[in-house]
Amino acid sequence: MLKIGDFSKLSRVSIRMLRHYDDIGLLKPAEIDEFTGYRYYHEQQLFAVGRITALKDMGFALADIIKILDSFDDKEKVDAFLSERQKELTKLSKETEYKLMLLDTARKRLRKEQNMSFDVTVKTIPERYAATVQMVVPHYEDEGMLWNAMRSECTDLVPAEPCLAAAEFLDDEYKEENVEIIAWMTVKKNGTDTEHVKFKMLPAVKVASCIVKGSYDQIGDAYATVVSWLKENGYKMSGHMFNIYHVSPAQTQNPDEYVTEVCFPVE
Repeated sequence: MLKIGDFSKLSRVSIRMLRHYDDIGLLKPAEIDEFTGYRYYHEQQLFAVGRITALKDMGFALADIIKILDSFDDKEKVDAFLSERQKELTKLSKETEYKLMLLDTARKRLRKEQNMSFDVTVKTIPERYAATVQMVVPHYEDEGMLWNAMRSECTDLVPAEPCLAAAEFLDDEYKEENVEIIAWMTVKKNGTDTEHVKFKMLPAVKVASCIVKGSYDQIGDAYATVVSWLKENGYKMSGHMFNIYHVSPAQTQNPDEYVTEVCFPVE
């Protein structure tokens, strides 16, 4: 039998924490002296406290550790607990990685010597013949599903010169899921409609636009710039905004080389 102080040293768990484990029923002393109140532990309980410490290091709450230890003889139940925690940590890791990427991008932008600015112009995009795909996709970042459909269903597309490729966002509000998008690419010759790809003449459209050179994290600032410009110059939006991808991930894997034209139909 070990006194609580000796057990604390060997287990590397403080006396205060051992008493807390006792209070919540996680690890009871083997014996308590009824006259002095001293707590005593069996040497074998060092294995139990080791398991508790290991589970705490994995991020389990004490309430969950109680459940796990109660089921410790059932290996399948214990494995289910561990598997679920592994999934939680994997998700947390991805979220943390994404936040670190955002922080890194923000710091890089702060270190740029030149101030970020966008020049807004008003122009008319002429009538054009295009291959189009209209879909509802799970999220905005799933836009690639439309381009994949266009490539897989129409392998003989002949791009116009110059070729314009764009994505138009058809919802009247930002949506967290089930986003409706139409992607279009100007082509030279008539094509045959497929399940998802439809060939049509798109009407001329007057737009206020600006060019964004570099990664897509600048797009939000570009939108804000154009909207402010419209208000200051007496224009009103008259349709769904769209992005023309002059240089996209289809041409380069370097985000610094992207060239995107943000377009707002106006009147």
